[in-house]
Amino acid sequence: MASPQSSARSKIAAIISRPARPEVAQIVPGLLDWLQEHGYRVIVDPTTAKYVNGPEVVAREQMASRPLDLVVVLGGDGTLLSAARVTAAVDVPLLGVNLGSLGFLTEVPLTSLYPMLEAIAQGRAPVEQRSLMQCDLLRGETILGSYLVFNDAVVNKTALARLNNYELYIDKVFVSSFRADGMIVATPTGSTAYSLSAGGPVLMPTVKAFVITPVAPHSLTHRPLVVPDSVEIEILLRSDEEVAYLSLDGQPGLDLSDGDRVRCRRSEHDVHLFRTESNFFHLLRSKLKWGER
Repeated sequence: MASPQSSARSKIAAIISRPARPEVAQIVPGLLDWLQEHGYRVIVDPTTAKYVNGPEVVAREQMASRPLDLVVVLGGDGTLLSAARVTAAVDVPLLGVNLGSLGFLTEVPLTSLYPMLEAIAQGRAPVEQRSLMQCDLLRGETILGSYLVFNDAVVNKTALARLNNYELYIDKVFVSSFRADGMIVATPTGSTAYSLSAGGPVLMPTVKAFVITPVAPHSLTHRPLVVPDSVEIEILLRSDEEVAYLSLDGQPGLDLSDGDRVRCRRSEHDVHLFRTESNFFHLLRSKLKWGER
């Protein structure tokens, strides 16, 4: 039961939008009206602020400092990935409205925006819990950066480089050396992203596992590996050319040097997504065109 203090405060909703989408200008004013009529105080990111006056403007990176009750994401999967990372600390449910094309995460079409909002208001909208990874970049014993990752962490060579060597460790136990273009560590959500293109398996989003997928390995016996999400995964780069990089959720890469390590484990935070009634296999058939003749 909510405490008197929590029930007394007004609900807070955030709107996060994808840049350069003309539909946003038409959507946001009506969305703002609906949220305010249903008792929400609304904050918006700078992209959304271009299309509406009145709401407080808050940088995405600062939104987790607010006690959010709802985040509406207008855009594609990239926008939702960004929103999930910056709001993960407050475990707020996200409603992803698809203004893109593929939309594995932002599966709610624009025509279903208000029916979904009504379902949320009535407490009958299904929420799905998705795992996040915590990934650290280490050089020696120094942590150069620590990152939340929703889809995947990719250690890859640059376009002109030769194959790199990677050593894989699971819970500090050596697994194998890989000579390959790169290595992918993906969450179940990320199993339908780059890992899938590299020949990895599709995992149901609620499976408690990670996928480790080599990219174009030199040895045909090196195959994707599925491990429990309770383990710690470490990839050690062996490259004399210093032409590798680390990309997180498809963001611009971080330069790596020989001996650098990428360590991934399950985060203490999860992502909570409002979903439609469509099941996962219906989504796969729709997005990947399975079963079409």
